[in-house]
Amino acid sequence: MRRIVSGLVALLLTLCMGGYAHAQGKEWKKLNSEVMSLYRQGQYDRAVMVAKKALQVAEKAAGPDHPDVAMSLNNLAELYRAQGQYELAKPLHKRALAIRQKALGPDHPLVVTSLNNLAESYRAQGQDEQAESLFKRALAIIERTLSPDHPLVATSFNNLALLYDSRGQYREAEPLFKRALAIWEKTLGPDHPDVAKSLNNLATLYYSQGRYVLAEPLYKRALAIWEKALGPDHPEMAQSLNNLAALYYSQGQYRQAEPLYQRALAIGEKDLGPDHPDVGTSLNNLAELYRAEGKDELAEPLYKRSLTIRERALGPDHPEVATSLNNLALLYDSQGKHEQAEPLYKRSLAIWEKALGPNHPDVATSLENRAALYKKTDRKEEAKALEQRAAAIRAIRR
Repeated sequence: MRRIVSGLVALLLTLCMGGYAHAQGKEWKKLNSEVMSLYRQGQYDRAVMVAKKALQVAEKAAGPDHPDVAMSLNNLAELYRAQGQYELAKPLHKRALAIRQKALGPDHPLVVTSLNNLAESYRAQGQDEQAESLFKRALAIIERTLSPDHPLVATSFNNLALLYDSRGQYREAEPLFKRALAIWEKTLGPDHPDVAKSLNNLATLYYSQGRYVLAEPLYKRALAIWEKALGPDHPEMAQSLNNLAALYYSQGQYRQAEPLYQRALAIGEKDLGPDHPDVGTSLNNLAELYRAEGKDELAEPLYKRSLTIRERALGPDHPEVATSLNNLALLYDSQGKHEQAEPLYKRSLAIWEKALGPNHPDVATSLENRAALYKKTDRKEEAKALEQRAAAIRAIRR
C-alpha cells in the first residue's frame, strides 16, 4: 500500500541564473534536465553522477551560497533519498536549507520545500520527533504567508497527516487529510491529479484502520481522475491500481485483485521499462497475491525478479531490497526451506537496521519473522532473544 507524498520531491526547479556566464547557465540547465530524465527512468546511480556535476558547475559559477547551489544540493539529496541513503541526503538538505534561509529569507516557499524534504528523510528512518518539528515549522510558514486556501497549505496538511498516519495516529491524521482534500478540490477542481493524490491518501488511512467500505470508493474515484487526466497508461495509474488491488487482497478477494495487479505491472513495464523500481514493486505485489493463494511456483520467480530489479536500480542496501529479501524468505520458510530462508532474513534485518535505524518497526518485523523460524527449528533461546528485542522496539513506538 503506497501513500503519496505531495510537495516533497522538488527536483529541478529552474531558478534565475543571476551572475552566471551564459554558457555556464546553459550547462547547468542541461545537466538538470539530464538528471530528471535519468530519475524518471529509475537510473539513480547515473543520475547521482550528473547531479554532482551540476552542483560543481553551480558552486564554481555562483559561489557556495547561491540559491542555485541549494537547488543542486536538493536534487542530489533527493536522489540519495530515493535510494534509501538517508544519512547522505540529510546533510545536503540541511545545507540547502541554510543557503535558502540566508539568501531568500526565512519565509520563502523554497525554504518550506527544504524543511519538508529534510523532514521526510527523518520520517523514513522513524525519527518522528525531528520530522514532526520540521513539518510543523513548514506549515507555520505557509499559513503565515499564504491564504488559508492556497494549495501549498494543503500540501503541508498532507505531509503532517502522512506522518501521523505512519505512526498510527489516525485521529490526528484524518482531519488533516480532509482539510487538504477540501482545499485542493476548491482551488484546483474536483478532477485535478492532486485531488486524486489526496483521495488516495485518505483511502489508505481508512485501509490501515480496516475501514474498507470507506476506502474503496475513494480509491475508485482517484483511479477515475488519473485515468481521465493522465490517460490509461500513465505511471500514476499503476500506483492507483496497485492500491485498489491491495484493498481487495486484504479482504481475500483475490480474483478482483489479480487483474488490477497485472494491469499495473503491464503499465509499468511499458511506460518505465522492465527494470524500473516501480516494476519491482508491482512484481512483489503480484507475488504476494500468488503466495497467499498457495501458488508458490508463480510467486517465487516474481519475488526473485523484483529483488534483482531493486538491487540493480536502488543498490543492495535499500529498504525495498530488504522487503524483497524478507518476502522471499517468508516463502521459503512456509515451504520448510529454513536453510534458504535464514540468510535472507539476516540480510533484510541488516539492511533495515542500517537504513532505518535499530528501533524502526520494520526491524521489529524482521526480528519476529526470524524468531518464528528459530522456533520451528528448536532454537528456542535464540528465538526468545529476538522476540524480546522486537517487543522492546514495539514498546518504544507505542
